[in-house]
Amino acid sequence: MTEIKHNKTEVIVVGGGPAGIACAVTIARAGHEVILIERGSFAGSKNVFGGAIYAQPMREIFPNFEKEAPIERLNIEHKYAILGQEDSTVISYRHKDTDTPSYSVIRGKFDRWMAEQAKKEGVIVVDETVVRELIIENEQVIGVKTELEEYYSDIVILADGVNSLLAKQIGFRDKIDPKDVALSVKEVIKLDRQKINERFNLSDDEGCIYEIFGGPMLGMLGLGFMYTNKESISIGLGVGLDALCDRKIKPYELLDELKKHPTIAPLIKDGELLEYSAHLIPEGGYKKVPTLFGAGVMIAGDAAMLVNNLHWEGTNLAMISGKIAGETAIRALIKGDFSEKMLSRYQKELENSFIMKDLKTYRNLMDEAHQRAESFMGYYLNQVNGFFKMFTTVDSIPKREKYHKFIFDFIKKRNIIELFKDAFSGLKLFWSILIK
Repeated sequence: MTEIKHNKTEVIVVGGGPAGIACAVTIARAGHEVILIERGSFAGSKNVFGGAIYAQPMREIFPNFEKEAPIERLNIEHKYAILGQEDSTVISYRHKDTDTPSYSVIRGKFDRWMAEQAKKEGVIVVDETVVRELIIENEQVIGVKTELEEYYSDIVILADGVNSLLAKQIGFRDKIDPKDVALSVKEVIKLDRQKINERFNLSDDEGCIYEIFGGPMLGMLGLGFMYTNKESISIGLGVGLDALCDRKIKPYELLDELKKHPTIAPLIKDGELLEYSAHLIPEGGYKKVPTLFGAGVMIAGDAAMLVNNLHWEGTNLAMISGKIAGETAIRALIKGDFSEKMLSRYQKELENSFIMKDLKTYRNLMDEAHQRAESFMGYYLNQVNGFFKMFTTVDSIPKREKYHKFIFDFIKKRNIIELFKDAFSGLKLFWSILIK
């Protein structure tokens, strides 16, 4: 654990994930003093995600990371698997992109590497320290209280994750509703490199991503994932917390069922469990983004609910929001102005970035998804597999009869009223995403 030699600095960053590290590095490179406080034993020890980081935002913070960081594999294939009870439909896109690729990484290793780079830039990293509350004076945040003592600063930046109790303390966000978060569980399974390459049709440094729909999650707002590492597989799923509570289902039970599915089981056969983790993921989208700034304080990353759940983007939004918060802090330090008005620049810069533009594009997605989850994540997924079963079956029945029967059953099983509701919901989403 690194000790702070004095209790006053220019900036304190709370949280050693991608947002906090990107923010701290940005500030330190400009010649300002910054302390990063992490509650885990090291940066990354408590961080959880599916398994991929994106090159473009990483290059903005660490230009040489592809040569220096502990990367697992370059992802060259993206598969979308729709699982029924026993069958599946898998769509694949394969392309070796070296301009804007993604890489599979293991967070414990990767975040630790980022923290080491931050130290080299002059960031003081304080591990194993929990920030209990913010210090407020004259309606301005002026520091933090840890379990040991108080530390003061001109600006405090909160990057302390989805549960951010500090953001709640100052009234920037309300208590999170179960429908606004997903509970994700994940296993890392050890598997021989050669077996991974053979089963996923890869070479040594190539990786594959699976996005998984249906299976044990049929009818629920939830998705599964699988990432290939050098000598392990990351597999997991995330399901809306409200659905888990309503159905009284434990997420690890769903993961056990997913691992048994005939499409998934052969890919992880004979693997050895290395790690199990669980994590809450922000799912509320644009409408649930909290207040992002105030006098002496800004919020970045998951604490700010900055996750694009449709595209599975979180780390890139975290890093760029952290960078923007850092740039805003630098301007404030130069002017010696830490007022709410000065730090409002952070919000404006976020609004001009892809972060808020993308979240705004999908602002209605989660509302419609919650209302029609049983349809979109259940009935229609089953129908996709049903169609391909019909289409590929040779049984001497005339094809036209089979098509007519499929269409008749499709309407009959769903009923015309629900079909119209589903169509209307889909059109609303189409309108809000592509036109409005």
